[in-house]
Amino acid sequence: MNKLFFRKLFASSLAMLMFFSLFAGLNRVEAETSALNVNADGAILVDAETGKVLYEKNADSVLGIASMTKMMTEYILLEAIKEGKVKWDQEYSVSETVYKVSQDRSLSNVPLRADGKYKVRELYEAMVIYSANGTTIALAEIIAGSETNFVKMMNEKGKELGLSEYKFVNSSGLNNEDYKGLHPEGTEATDENVMSPRSVAQLAVHLINDFPDVLKTSSIPKMNFREGTEDEIKMENWNWMLPSLVYGYEGMDGLKTGTTDFAGYCFAGTALRDGKRYITVVQNAKDSDGKGSYEARFGETRKMLDFAFSNFSKEEIIPKNYQVKNQKTLPVTKGKEDKVKIYTKDALNMVVLNGEKENYQPVLVLDKKKVNKNGELTAPIKKGDKIGTLTIKPKNGEMLSFLTAEGQKKVQVDVIAAQDVEKSNWFVLMMRGIGGFFGDLWGGISSTVKGWL
Repeated sequence: MNKLFFRKLFASSLAMLMFFSLFAGLNRVEAETSALNVNADGAILVDAETGKVLYEKNADSVLGIASMTKMMTEYILLEAIKEGKVKWDQEYSVSETVYKVSQDRSLSNVPLRADGKYKVRELYEAMVIYSANGTTIALAEIIAGSETNFVKMMNEKGKELGLSEYKFVNSSGLNNEDYKGLHPEGTEATDENVMSPRSVAQLAVHLINDFPDVLKTSSIPKMNFREGTEDEIKMENWNWMLPSLVYGYEGMDGLKTGTTDFAGYCFAGTALRDGKRYITVVQNAKDSDGKGSYEARFGETRKMLDFAFSNFSKEEIIPKNYQVKNQKTLPVTKGKEDKVKIYTKDALNMVVLNGEKENYQPVLVLDKKKVNKNGELTAPIKKGDKIGTLTIKPKNGEMLSFLTAEGQKKVQVDVIAAQDVEKSNWFVLMMRGIGGFFGDLWGGISSTVKGWL
C-alpha cells in the first residue's frame, strides 16, 4: 500500500514539475520584457529583417513624432529617385516659404539664400544628418510642386505602406505654428504630425529594407554644408548615439531623432551587430525624475538595444528537408505511387529569446489548389513542386507579433514534393476504377448481410 502511494506521489510531482517548467519557459519572454520598463509614453523594439515585435509599450497610442516625420519624406524622395522622377544633381531655386523657414536658427536649419540654387543631394544630406527643416520643405516642393501636395502624398504613402495610426500635416515635423502662417494649405496652425510607435517602426522597417543606402547617410556623424564657400555650415548629426559621438553605441547607424514641446524627446534608432539588426522607437522619453531630455531618449534606446543584443539570437527553428511528424507523406491519386514524401525546401530561421528555440512547433498549411477534397495530390507530380508552406507557433498557443504581413512571410518556408510521381496509364486507372467499383459493391453487400444477421 505504501509503495503504491509513493509511486503515485512521485508521478504527480514529476508531472507538476514538467508542467511548471514548460509554463515558465513559455512565459519567459513576457517576464523579461516586463522587467525592461522603458520610461517613455510609447516604445517598441523589433527585429529589422522581419519586423517581429520583441517589446512594446503603448505601441498603438497616437503620439507626437516631431522630426521622425522626415523618415516619410526620405522614403518618398528615395522612391522618386529610384523611379527617375527626381535626380540627385537636379537644381532647386528657393521659394519664399523655404527661405523664411531656413533663416530661423532657433530651429534646426541651414540658412538658404533667397537667390540660391541647391542640388537635391545636398538638401537631402542636410535633412538626414542635421534634420534641416528648410531643406526638407524644399525637397517636398521638388517632388510634388508644393508642400501642400506633398502632404497628400505622405498620407497616401502611409496607407500604401500599411500604417494604421498616423497623420501628416507637414513634411518636416515642425509644429505648424513654427511656419508662422506659411503652413501647408488644408491644415491648421495648431496641427501636429502624429503616429503610433508601431507605425513609426513600420515606416523605419520599410525605409531601411527598401532603401538601405539611407543608412550610409544617416550614419555620417559630421559634415559641412556648402563646404569651401562663405555659406559653409558645420552639421553634427542629432543622433548622438553614433559611435563617435557623445552617447556612442556600437553598431548604431541611424535613423531619426525628433524633438518638439508637443512630441517631447523622440528617437527611431537602429543598430547592427554580428549580423543582427534591431529597430527601436521611443516617444516622449523621460529620465528617472520624469523629465524629457536628450540623455533620456538615448538612454531608453540603449536599454532596449542592450536587451535585444544580450537576450535574442537568430536560430534555425526548422532545418532544410524537415518532415512534419505524422505528415511526412501525402496521398496521391491517379499516380503510379499512392503517396509522395514532402519536406521543407529551406531552413526556417527566426530571432528568438535565448534558450526558447524548443518552445515552437511547426504548422503545415497545404495549398488548397493542389489537393482535392480528400486531401490528395493529383499525379503527375514533379520533385520540387510546391504543395504548401510551413510556419511555426509558440507551444503555449500565443500568436507571434509582426509589424507587416511581408515580415511574417519571412518566417515561413515552402513545403515541396521530395520525388517525382508519374501519372498511371489509362489501363491501370481503368482497372483501379473497376476494382474500386466492385470493392464498393462488395462493401455494400457485406453491410447489408451484416444488417440481416
